[in-house]
Amino acid sequence: MAGPELTVLVVDDDFRVADLHARIVSAMTGFRVAATAATLAAARAAVDEHPIDLALVDVYLPDGSGIELVRELRCDAFVLGAATEGRAVRDAMTAGALVYLVKPFSDTELARRLAAYTHYRRIVDAAELDQARIDTALASLRAAPPREDAPQHSVTRARIVDLLADAPAPLSAAEVAAEIGVSRATAQRYLAALVAKGRLRMQLRYGSTGRPEQEYL
Repeated sequence: MAGPELTVLVVDDDFRVADLHARIVSAMTGFRVAATAATLAAARAAVDEHPIDLALVDVYLPDGSGIELVRELRCDAFVLGAATEGRAVRDAMTAGALVYLVKPFSDTELARRLAAYTHYRRIVDAAELDQARIDTALASLRAAPPREDAPQHSVTRARIVDLLADAPAPLSAAEVAAEIGVSRATAQRYLAALVAKGRLRMQLRYGSTGRPEQEYL
């Protein structure tokens, strides 16, 4: 996504889960983790201190319900929780959550939803929207199949899918770009779309230093 990075607040009382979610966010192009929080109080303090575009919020927190936090927020939110009761899901959506993901879920699933969120933001950040664009934005969050690509785009997409199907190991966006003969940004855009559609999986490649790199399979 072109333009400023989308800032994310990760709220989970399990530091291992919070760290994993933060690593996935950090590995996604166009996103930056602004803060992590283990309690409602810490999350509220983080919101006061940082501009937040999207909050990833657990349901059960030591000092209250994450759903109540979502109700307070002036930013977008995903609820990531173990609660599967219909009432909890309904409460989360009524509170304003754009997405409800039931734990445990794969790294790819969160990456797919984040990629879908960038598509949603590209649409709704326009000055004005007609009904068709509003419907498209909301459908993207529900993982609805996007419209078919133009023929030349379909060829590039097919080449990437075939490349990864034949690769002996997962490839990064830079490696895909070099093999296909496109820019890294173009490769990243196609890869994110394919992850969002469920055609590819994303995982994190860890080096000795620095933030992890996305790789695709």
